[in-house]
Amino acid sequence: MFTKPKFTEYVMARLVTLAVFVFILFSVLIVIVMKEQVDTILAITLLGLAFALFIFSIYRGAKRMQNELEVINKYLKNLDEIEQIDYETRFFTHEFEEINENLIRVLKSAKKREDIKQRYNAKLKLKNRQRADMLSAIAHEFRNPIASIMGYSQTLQEDPDIPKELQEKFLGKVYSNGQKIESLLSRLILWNKFESGEATLHKSTFNILSLANEVKAALQESYKDREIEIIGEERTVEADRTLIELVLKNLMENALKYSKDTVTLKIDEDRISVIDKGSGISEKDLGKVTKKFYRSGTHNWDNSMGLGLSIVKTILTLHDSELEISSALDVGSTFSFKI
Repeated sequence: MFTKPKFTEYVMARLVTLAVFVFILFSVLIVIVMKEQVDTILAITLLGLAFALFIFSIYRGAKRMQNELEVINKYLKNLDEIEQIDYETRFFTHEFEEINENLIRVLKSAKKREDIKQRYNAKLKLKNRQRADMLSAIAHEFRNPIASIMGYSQTLQEDPDIPKELQEKFLGKVYSNGQKIESLLSRLILWNKFESGEATLHKSTFNILSLANEVKAALQESYKDREIEIIGEERTVEADRTLIELVLKNLMENALKYSKDTVTLKIDEDRISVIDKGSGISEKDLGKVTKKFYRSGTHNWDNSMGLGLSIVKTILTLHDSELEISSALDVGSTFSFKI
């Protein structure tokens, strides 16, 4: 089976053939021209030594070129490890030096494009996973209120003799579940605005204590049997009133959902805190609760649709602030931010 020769072998084969031909030719010429045999043998010997040195030097040059080609070939074989390759190799010829430099530029450019492609694919996978999580979260969150609305509506439709008092109670349940669906849709719309970069701040100066009392009054309608305490004095802030209202509502509603005791909203000189004495958040969940679509693996705590605290975090970031969380299992949680 024919095997292709290496570069050195190919060059040497060609040169040896040429050298033998030239050596024979010169030997014949020397024999013809030289008259004395001793001088002829000496001349042929010197000529042979000269050709031997010539062939040896050609061999060394060919070997060196082969080594340089092997270095270049190594670059091509180790494209994924291009950053670890030693580029300081000194080349014998200017042409190989230029080829090496151009090759390094090409490989680095290819590596850069590959890195960009991998990052893009990773982002694409993350987006697809988030979209799947979002659909799952929407289905989970909408299932209960829709089932309640359908159940109460069906009962009212099929039993016209239901007492008026019970009818009003059922209608109230239908209305409250409809409000819950509206709230979930509002969160989705707002999240979509944040994701697309369409959300902008409309700052104004307002009294944070008055806003807190408004949020308390709105929540008290849904949580009539719960106590909401607001501690602090009147303080004026400059921020987007609508978005800060959403922050307070989300934090206080989370506290009401996952605790049974009094929920406290505390207004300090430069900080707002929402404190509850609920089930708390485990240490492994603490750093994840503000991530989009994150849902706790336990039933002790659940970020509704995985958007509530993510939206809070984004709103506070727009205000150059951040959400700070401290929590302990079976003790309670404190959510706070500077404003």
